[in-house]
Amino acid sequence: NTVACGDPKAKPSYLVDKNLESAVKFIVRKFPAVETRNNNQQLAQLQKEKSEILKNLALYYFTFVDVMEFKDHVCELLNTIDACQVFFDITVNFDLTKNYLDLVVTYTTLMTILSRIEERKAIIGLYNYAHEMTHGASDREYPRLGQMIVDYENPLKKMMEEFVPHGKSLSDALISLQMVYPRRNLSADQWRNAQLLSLISAPSTMLNPAQSDTMPCEYLSLDTMEKWIVFGFILCHSVLNSDAAALPLWKLALQSSTCLCLFRDEVFHIHKAAEDLFVNIRGYNKRINDIRECKEQALSHAGSMHRERRKFLRSALKELATVLADQPGLLGPKALFVFMALSFARDEIIWLLRHADNIQKKSTDDFIDKHIAELIFYMEELRAHVRKYGPVMQRYYVQYLSGFDAVVLNELVQNLSVCPEDESIIMSSFVNTMTSLSVKQGKPSLLVLSKRKVAYTSVSKASLGIADHKELGKMMNTIIFHTKMVDSLVEMLVETSDLSIFCFYSRAFEKMFQQCLELPSQSRHSICFPLLCTHFMSCTHELCPEEVNTHADTVTLSLCNMFLDEMAKQARNLITDICTEQCTLSDQLLPKHCAKTISQAVNKKSKKATGKKGEPEREKPGVESMRKNRLLVTNLDKLHTALSELCFSINYVPNLAVWEHTFTPREYLTSHLEIRFTKSIVGMTMYNQATQEIAKPSELLTSVRAYMTVLQSIENYVTIDITRVFNNVLLQQTQHLDSHGEPTITSLYTNWYLETLLRQVSNGHIAYFPAMKAFVNLPTENELTFNAEEYSDISEMRSLSELLGPYGMKFLSESLMWHISSQVAELKKLVVENMEVLTQMRTSFDKPEHMAALFKKLTSVDSVLKRMTIIGVILSFRSLAQEALRDVLSCHIPFLVSSVEDFKDHIPRETDMKVAMNVYELSSAAGLPCEIDPALVVALSSQKSENISPEEEYKIACLLMVFVAVSLPTLASNVMSQYSPAIEGHCNNIHCLAKAINQIAAALFTIHKGSIEDRLKEFLLASSSLLKIGQETDKMTTRNRESVYLLLDMIVQESPFLTMDLLESCFPYVLLRNAYHAVYKQSISANA
Repeated sequence: NTVACGDPKAKPSYLVDKNLESAVKFIVRKFPAVETRNNNQQLAQLQKEKSEILKNLALYYFTFVDVMEFKDHVCELLNTIDACQVFFDITVNFDLTKNYLDLVVTYTTLMTILSRIEERKAIIGLYNYAHEMTHGASDREYPRLGQMIVDYENPLKKMMEEFVPHGKSLSDALISLQMVYPRRNLSADQWRNAQLLSLISAPSTMLNPAQSDTMPCEYLSLDTMEKWIVFGFILCHSVLNSDAAALPLWKLALQSSTCLCLFRDEVFHIHKAAEDLFVNIRGYNKRINDIRECKEQALSHAGSMHRERRKFLRSALKELATVLADQPGLLGPKALFVFMALSFARDEIIWLLRHADNIQKKSTDDFIDKHIAELIFYMEELRAHVRKYGPVMQRYYVQYLSGFDAVVLNELVQNLSVCPEDESIIMSSFVNTMTSLSVKQGKPSLLVLSKRKVAYTSVSKASLGIADHKELGKMMNTIIFHTKMVDSLVEMLVETSDLSIFCFYSRAFEKMFQQCLELPSQSRHSICFPLLCTHFMSCTHELCPEEVNTHADTVTLSLCNMFLDEMAKQARNLITDICTEQCTLSDQLLPKHCAKTISQAVNKKSKKATGKKGEPEREKPGVESMRKNRLLVTNLDKLHTALSELCFSINYVPNLAVWEHTFTPREYLTSHLEIRFTKSIVGMTMYNQATQEIAKPSELLTSVRAYMTVLQSIENYVTIDITRVFNNVLLQQTQHLDSHGEPTITSLYTNWYLETLLRQVSNGHIAYFPAMKAFVNLPTENELTFNAEEYSDISEMRSLSELLGPYGMKFLSESLMWHISSQVAELKKLVVENMEVLTQMRTSFDKPEHMAALFKKLTSVDSVLKRMTIIGVILSFRSLAQEALRDVLSCHIPFLVSSVEDFKDHIPRETDMKVAMNVYELSSAAGLPCEIDPALVVALSSQKSENISPEEEYKIACLLMVFVAVSLPTLASNVMSQYSPAIEGHCNNIHCLAKAINQIAAALFTIHKGSIEDRLKEFLLASSSLLKIGQETDKMTTRNRESVYLLLDMIVQESPFLTMDLLESCFPYVLLRNAYHAVYKQSISANA
């Protein structure tokens, strides 16, 4: 809360309230005095809001009170320590000395931070004034609190005076670092020469336990020691002049850093603060010169020294992590190496983070480390090894404590020259407890007992003083370390490798991450950044463990999410680039590209000159795989390398637990791949709404397959279910819209075929050629921008079926049927207009003259035929699509398709129509042709005409068939109605009428529950009016008479309900035979 006061976002609102501005200024000016009388004008607004101020500032005020009480307790404890003449030596009683120095530094930093809160007087004063106005008296803590705030305006100066009586204890503790700190603060070359942290430098001693007289000092944080030395010698500065060992320590610490961490991202600039303090002390000119020299040294050399250390530690930690991954049993004897490595690396990372944010020199190169991720990554690897093989380490050290430490301690106790009875009993009990330890017994609780024993023996009046028996103290330190290996592995990891400070340097943290991703060689280590977010749960301070840091919670989750998201995006982009390259290579294998090669081969055979002389020969597909040199690296190689590095990082951990959330890195990649695959499929259609251009289905299918091949290869790098991605994406593409409401390839191709291809068929620019089973462009003045055959032949329709699947093809069918139903609705309107005439014609089939007279009264005859032709064209296109779907499904699911076909072919005739329609619907979904089209039935049955009875609807349906039948003779006069044997159809698509008549009749009379056979017989009777064309003498009217006769044969051939016998009864077959003969003869003469 004290820190929150200085945060502009978190500070109390009363401090920025304009109404209270004059009151706040008055209170601060008079602080710590309280003058409520004769100042009514300034304090008037305060009077109004006193209760709210008391309520809202209580938390802040009592936090300051807590600080004051903490100060009182610290002073009392320091006095007690001096009175007891406690012996401090970091190498002997490590925990006691460490805790003492930590206490001093915590006290110093707390008072320094307190002095940095600008609003401290305003908050304390406001609360107290509100308290006085409410209760008539100041708060009981206020006089002491106010005085403390005034006294500690310059906290270090005040504390230098305070620590005069504590100088002996503090200086003893600090000088005990003279062997430890210089040994830790070595250059990278010295580390390298000593082969520090190397397990393989001496193979013969690899299994020997790592031992030292000062075990806990080996992994003691350098950062912590520098804080002790800098703050400690500032508080007992006189020892710098009196003790020869103090000055080298002080100077070495000043040369290593320019700033120290006070609290989180609050820093303390060492040289300036020390100089400002010493400048007022007489006779300290030499110390001030030392500080200035050390500052220059720090600015010029510290950056490069730490950079080289980080470089060494990267290789050392990599070696250590690799060896331990291969031989985890070495974690037992070499545990000390692991915690040393973690501590060394953590110190260097924190130093860089702190100094990069507080650069005091122009050159910043030493403070930018693009390889920092690698160091953090190897730290995480070591942490993971410790967590994973914790039981191995515990087993080892339980046996070590009972089998070795207990024996050595027992010998030490036995050899003590003076050992009082009480001490002897305690030590014997201690040895017995250690000896009786076993693996099955579980974790011993020796740690607290050991620490208490060392602390007890450190007091000057102790009967067994540890100062006189340093070997015993060192042995106890070793035992405490070994006990921690059994009891406190997690706590040890936090102590030596916690990097939760990154939580408060989020901008620098993000920058490091971006640098890591930008460098391909470092991207494999990028997972260390999300892993670091798991450290942030320990970012609360030990003095305030109940702190609920919602800010840290939010920052941590957002950072972790951002890191994983960016990693997945980067991987997705690399995969997309690889897919683009592979699609380009696949495109080279398309049939359209082989024409030039074939042409060149033919011309070469016939020895014809081809093209221009200087024209380069086109490279054949596969050339990219031929390498002259192994060192030749293509763009695809670079992409694959970068992808494998990044995927290693994504696949490194299955999930991360951050606060109460679990993150799964692989799921980020999966979701990004789904989104990109969806966009890519739609993008590869290359649909242009303005020009109505779209990719051929076969080309799109080739590209999609190339894309899928690349995506499948991702399973070699990351443990993800790519089949799930395919299922999710491709299944969505079979629907009209995807899960984001965006158009799919189903909707794009459906729209294109309906609005572009079939519309041009209606306009007479394209014809359906039954012989080719494709739509083909007709020669016209304005040539189309696309070749219809390249989009509608059997291979393209099969590709379309492959892409859209049964669901997509069903949507295509439904869209086609919607267009047919709109045409049928218009046809019904035309029938209603001619209702009376058609009714008369229906009863006059046997009266040719009367029929001729009635026919002249009909209106919109051409419109009826044109609309029926459009319906026929749409149905012809649908039959192509259905046939392609059947072919595709027969390859994928042959047994299921054959079962459906068998089911359809064996429906008993007496089956209820509803049941039959269900079977037809199943068959239609599998692409099988049906006697009655279920989709057409559904589309037409949805048409509801108001105020028309079912009987009237049925009559209109019957008359529609009559209308079409009696209109057929008019087609003979159309010049485009000529039948072409080559295409097995007519250029104006009237051959499609056969399909339209049969399908519409079957659907309409299924809906109205009429007899389809009877109505089609009636149609044949009505169409016998074609016979009258033979009697016409006008050549213009009868020029394509034979071509129109053939329509009747096509209608019967197409119909499952009509037979040639029925046709013979109303139209002589001899006329059909002569018609075929005539059209074929005419075709030959036309070709000639």
